[in-house]
Amino acid sequence: MTSLSEQYRPRTTRSLAIVTAMRDSSSAFSPVVAIERLRMAQDRFHEPVLTSEIVELFSSLPAGVVVDATLGGAGHAAAILSVAPQLRVLGIDRDPDAIEEASNRLAPFASRALVAKATFAELDEILEREVSFVNGDPVVGVLMDLGVSSHQLDEASRGFSFRADAPLDMRMDPTSGESAADYLSHVDVHEFARLLRNHGEGRFAGSIAKSVIDRQPRTTSELSEAVERAVPMAARRRGHVATRVFQALRVAVNGEEEQLVDGLNAALDAVSVGGLVAVISYHSGEDRVVKSFFADQQSGGCRCSPELGCVCGAVSRVHVFKASAQLASVGEISGNPRARSARLRIARKVAS
Repeated sequence: MTSLSEQYRPRTTRSLAIVTAMRDSSSAFSPVVAIERLRMAQDRFHEPVLTSEIVELFSSLPAGVVVDATLGGAGHAAAILSVAPQLRVLGIDRDPDAIEEASNRLAPFASRALVAKATFAELDEILEREVSFVNGDPVVGVLMDLGVSSHQLDEASRGFSFRADAPLDMRMDPTSGESAADYLSHVDVHEFARLLRNHGEGRFAGSIAKSVIDRQPRTTSELSEAVERAVPMAARRRGHVATRVFQALRVAVNGEEEQLVDGLNAALDAVSVGGLVAVISYHSGEDRVVKSFFADQQSGGCRCSPELGCVCGAVSRVHVFKASAQLASVGEISGNPRARSARLRIARKVAS
């Protein structure tokens, strides 16, 4: 059976074997060893998902720069750098805590890693700003691991979770923008209801929106109580009744949907021909955006009838690895429950 990287390797590019990098004369780093040591090092930040698959894909790339556009605690970045000495990683994140953690974790890789404070939608600006790090080398890959980190959920003061009472903040970068409470102070109830429907709240979206807007919650507990008042006990799904409301509010406060589209366009513009764009998403809304974007770029935006064939002259920009998303293995899910909802989609840029 062929490996994931072998299945996806461009035919026009000479194959590169997965490398074993020597950190010193007595210790060899392999993908398995790197990932196991990475798991042992997890503390404030979550264990990254689909790490074996990501390492296998990216370590087979030719020499150049990989952009980890959602760096977090640098779990994926450290694993890639450990086994692929031909690569350097430019990491991007907007969370100050993540930047501090990632900078410490990537310090052993010295000049092969650089951390920048920004959103992934600003990828092109960061590449221009960090021209000395890029040093004229091609961007051979972009990785985006979407959503909120375990660290952000576990830090009660950040206001991302209903598990503890805290100010209703939810900003990825707490130094800029408006908090979730401030957003709720001016959003129209119908607009908020549409947001909830887009994130899976069905027939109770309207009543939840009205309850929340009427009560103007300023803490996570007040938001949870407002949601509970609007949903009858008999109609509640498995899990916490406010899960989707918290998710929808976080997405709105951080402009995640707009950021995602901008980030995907920036990633595809930045990566060189033959390079990879890999995206891990965790809920259906994100995954739909990624799937639709990749499909549109593969078709070149063609809207011609499939029966008649393309007559508009559309030009494909990518080859999508496969129609369905790559899922985590049963073994990974048992050891890391967060991997259960992970969906990995991959596209390779082609000459147009």
